[in-house]
Amino acid sequence: MAKLLATDDKIKILFDEGLHLGHKKNRLHPKAKKFVYTIQNGVSIIDLTITAQQIEKAKEFIEKAIQEEKKILVVSTKKIANQFTADMCRELSLSHITSKWLPGLLTNFDTIIKNVKKLIDLKKERDEGLWNSFTKHEKGKRNKQIVRLEKFYGGLVNLEKKPDYLFVIDIKREHNAVTEAKKIGIPVVAIADTNANPHDVEYPIVANDDSASSVQYLVKEILGSFAKPTKKTAKIKE
Repeated sequence: MAKLLATDDKIKILFDEGLHLGHKKNRLHPKAKKFVYTIQNGVSIIDLTITAQQIEKAKEFIEKAIQEEKKILVVSTKKIANQFTADMCRELSLSHITSKWLPGLLTNFDTIIKNVKKLIDLKKERDEGLWNSFTKHEKGKRNKQIVRLEKFYGGLVNLEKKPDYLFVIDIKREHNAVTEAKKIGIPVVAIADTNANPHDVEYPIVANDDSASSVQYLVKEILGSFAKPTKKTAKIKE
């Protein structure tokens, strides 16, 4: 009974955050139908009992990945979510893409990551005073280069190798990231609204991805695992 009440409480939270509101019926993806509870006023209402289970399954996968020290890459370029996600990723030191997906990031990793190294080297040179002998124009040119590289590659400075898995906000928008991950066998945890095929990823969370409150709630739920001490770090502290 206690478990049932906890589940009911969880579903109420999901409902209050607006996770149940899918797309209009005419935009409902055929593969997403089984995740829809009903159609109300022409709008797909997502079955939150399934969503709650998907959230727990995704969190279990991520917590296991953390224990195994696997590296995540968070992909969130939607305006309603990118700044919030970037702030949380920086706080947790997680690699992230929140401006624009870089074509070939996963399938041509070694080439793409050269720009990350360039960004790191430029900032190091600046901070160590190696620019002191440069003219104002030369310093300005290099600073502009840092700003440009930071926009696209700043979230990748801790990514020394290909990520082991992705967390994607809106698989329809980030289809290039999902396609690349699938091509090389990298598992994906993702928020999938009713206008997308949830079966495109290994750990879908069918929920509203067009609401700031819905997306922010899910980002906190999924990435919150990184803020918890793992069994390994707990043992070290002991």
